[in-house]
Amino acid sequence: VGQTEYEAGLGAGQRMGEAGVTNALCVNQEVGNAALDERCRGFTDGLTESGGTVEVAEVDLNNPTEAQSRIEAALSANADINGVLTLGPTGAAPALEALRGTDQLGTIQLATFDLSPDVLEAIAAGDMLFAIDQQQYIQGYLPIVLLTLNATNLNTIANPVLMTGPGFVTQENAERIIELSAAGTR
Repeated sequence: VGQTEYEAGLGAGQRMGEAGVTNALCVNQEVGNAALDERCRGFTDGLTESGGTVEVAEVDLNNPTEAQSRIEAALSANADINGVLTLGPTGAAPALEALRGTDQLGTIQLATFDLSPDVLEAIAAGDMLFAIDQQQYIQGYLPIVLLTLNATNLNTIANPVLMTGPGFVTQENAERIIELSAAGTR
């Protein structure tokens, strides 16, 4: 039960391409982490489908100020970058600040993996294009249901992978997701 990282990255690249992004930055806080590398690889493949290019920027999220500076430096080094993907909410915060600090918020499209209150607010405000939602609530809920059904009825599912994502939170549905999060079901 979950999402495959490559396919989620692929979807992000395709969506960024549809939004007009042609040159993007994939902000990776742990190069060498297979899951994060797969997110960037999928993103690269997805954006390449529409003729775009991606470069990876390695940052250390243990120092958010330094991460912001590295993102700002990458944007300064390549003025053609018009999209940024971060690999989680902790990477989204310094990216948002980098875009604010360089007065490029709204000019450069920003998206991220996973949700946080700050990410949801940024999407609702139009400061972020989207967040990839792997729906953590049902990632925890469905295994219990499936195990219970198997233990009580010997029910099984046919597919060994039950995908909960990638879903996409956009400005159109962010407010509703915020409400559901407050209710404790998201």
